[in-house]
Amino acid sequence: MIRLTEEIRHLVNGARASGNPCIVTSASSDGTPNSSYIGTMMAYDDSSFAYRDRSGRDPLEHIETNPKVLVLFRDPAAEVGWKFRCTAAVHRSGPIYDEIMQRLDWSGLPLDPEVKAVVVVLRIDQILTLFGEVLQERIVGSLW
Repeated sequence: MIRLTEEIRHLVNGARASGNPCIVTSASSDGTPNSSYIGTMMAYDDSSFAYRDRSGRDPLEHIETNPKVLVLFRDPAAEVGWKFRCTAAVHRSGPIYDEIMQRLDWSGLPLDPEVKAVVVVLRIDQILTLFGEVLQERIVGSLW
């Protein structure tokens, strides 16, 4: 079972302000890797993250063909960090899209209506230390 701790929620939600953005890594169906810094990452619920993507390029293509992604977070000042193995879903419209965009707006992040954006929701399957020790799993013993 995955349940984000208050520490994880606080640090990931404040990643942009602290200068410690998350890194999202994906791979295309042929295995080509891609990594991106994400400054809009937020705890969506107790077991998921969400972020806004405005690139419209490879990261979305990778995620849509291969939804397995890895999120890295590290805050050197707090001396903490985690790896999150996730399954992604892309939302171009609808209630989840609207909710995340509204939450970003409330957080003070300017939203430019001229820039086409999508929302990516990451269901967390595993939480690991930066050294690979599994802390939490959605399905115990799952191979990821």
